[in-house]
Amino acid sequence: MSEQNKSNKSNERNEKNENQITENKYITDIFVEGARKGWNIGIYSMIPNILMAFVIIQLLRITGLLDVIGVVFQPLMGLWGLPGETALVLIAAIMSMGGAAGVAASLFSDSLISVTDIAVMVPSIYLSGSLIQYLGRVLGVIGFAPKEIGVLFLITFINSLAALTVMSIII
Repeated sequence: MSEQNKSNKSNERNEKNENQITENKYITDIFVEGARKGWNIGIYSMIPNILMAFVIIQLLRITGLLDVIGVVFQPLMGLWGLPGETALVLIAAIMSMGGAAGVAASLFSDSLISVTDIAVMVPSIYLSGSLIQYLGRVLGVIGFAPKEIGVLFLITFINSLAALTVMSIII
């Protein structure tokens, strides 16, 4: 028997053993593995974004810029029955969904927005969520033409506005 055939048979046995190992996993092992991954995402990704958002909102409040932003964006956000400060949530969503959640939570804890305001914004947050992160991670790797990135932003913006409109009618 040639060396190549021996190697192929050895590889086949190893693959069978690996398949048996994965097939014999207990449901609790799979659950624990998934819980660990979820915990790591929360600790290393979501919590820092939410914490950063709380800090930024407090800095804007202390400097008085939060009031200015509220006044400037009130005419636009008022189209959907939202206070001007909610523009910060939607701007944050483009960069990070976790950051948008933090901004919304901070504004809510300061009684600047209501639960209804958050409900109106949630679909828009998800439709535009983390757009900048995804553009950098995915499109940069595949060599997407930079001139077409504007089209992606426009599509996301239109979807986000449509979601705001539908939610403001429903709620």
